[in-house]
Amino acid sequence: MRFKDVFSIIGPSMVGPSSSHTAGAVRIGRAARRIFGAFPEEVEIVFYGSFADTYRGHGTDLAVVGGLMDFATDDIRIRNSITLAEEAGMKLTFKTAQNAAFHPNTVLLKLKDENGREDIIVGASIGGGNVEILGVNGFDVKFTMNYPVLMVFHQDTHGMVAHITKILHDGGVNIGYMDVDRKGRGREAVTVVETDEAVPRLLMEHIRNLEHVHRVVFADLSAEEGAE
Repeated sequence: MRFKDVFSIIGPSMVGPSSSHTAGAVRIGRAARRIFGAFPEEVEIVFYGSFADTYRGHGTDLAVVGGLMDFATDDIRIRNSITLAEEAGMKLTFKTAQNAAFHPNTVLLKLKDENGREDIIVGASIGGGNVEILGVNGFDVKFTMNYPVLMVFHQDTHGMVAHITKILHDGGVNIGYMDVDRKGRGREAVTVVETDEAVPRLLMEHIRNLEHVHRVVFADLSAEEGAE
């Protein structure tokens, strides 16, 4: 990626020794929490590559959990995030694994609620506090969380992407980036859209009411982080 300013290199205001291992990890945790849309009762955290080797020493475990608690990157509560999460009722499991195809600073988060609803998010911290979400629930998609993100889970049917983009266009929402993946022809699919502004609830409801749409998720860290 191309860094746009000096803050992209030195990283954001943060708690911890490393923008990649702490600030980026917080942002991945926050992204997962927003995608899940609720406080997760159980979280399995799997560190890969450099994260797996150094997560204890660099506080990456504290950072990810801080993000799951929706703490900002400079929130001093990150230092006690695991204790705070467990006191709030979050059951945490930490694991390590290796996958040569992954970025060295990658973490997989499996979030569950009390009813067994589950989301699996894979994210990588790519430097300067910047992150890439690389997968959601088995779909191979990529987005940064630098902009508002709309995710539409749907059946792979003719014209679905056109319907989604038309609703956004008619509602005055500009699309900056789009990614689509499916689990096979005519099977489950997801459309990911990064927008220049928040997507109004009414537009999301129009999309949710489209035939063959199963779920609509809106996640936005950009406005809050801009104010930090």
